[in-house]
Amino acid sequence: MAKLHKMSFPRKEYGSEPAKKYWSLSEAKVKIAAFCAYQERCQQEVRVRLAERGIHGDQAEDLIALMIEEGFLNEERFAQAFVRGKFSLKKWGRIKIRQALKFKKISDRCIATGMKEIEADEYFKILQQEAEKKWNSLEKLDPFPRKMKVQQFLVGRGFEQDLIQAAFAEIEELK
Repeated sequence: MAKLHKMSFPRKEYGSEPAKKYWSLSEAKVKIAAFCAYQERCQQEVRVRLAERGIHGDQAEDLIALMIEEGFLNEERFAQAFVRGKFSLKKWGRIKIRQALKFKKISDRCIATGMKEIEADEYFKILQQEAEKKWNSLEKLDPFPRKMKVQQFLVGRGFEQDLIQAAFAEIEELK
């Protein structure tokens, strides 16, 4: 039989995190308004926050409807801000942005409105910059594996295959 060793330090007890405080409906109204006022939110984020604090079903839906009526919650506005942020700050492509919005349960109409925030010229310019930056960071590789790694990186960032090929064509013209 194996002998158990005593530890000189206490073990962490998993699942012993302090329970989150549940909100009353009046408290939830104030807290959710502040949550939505701080930055643009989507309905799904608000539903999750309410569920974490013990508000579910019709009560949650009524609060969400109230936030929409009072202008705290607007999915079209959220989609526009999300697209601008992910494109300009994180340099994500359209495919990745669209998938992230679908994951947040944003409607196709709101996604289409949000995607209008990306200008085609600026989009291609960012794609080229990202391609060149990655290309230059892989100087030690032979050309074919180098090109494959850059392509894989750009696809992972959510850029379209045809635009990636066009960016490569322009890079090769410059070299």
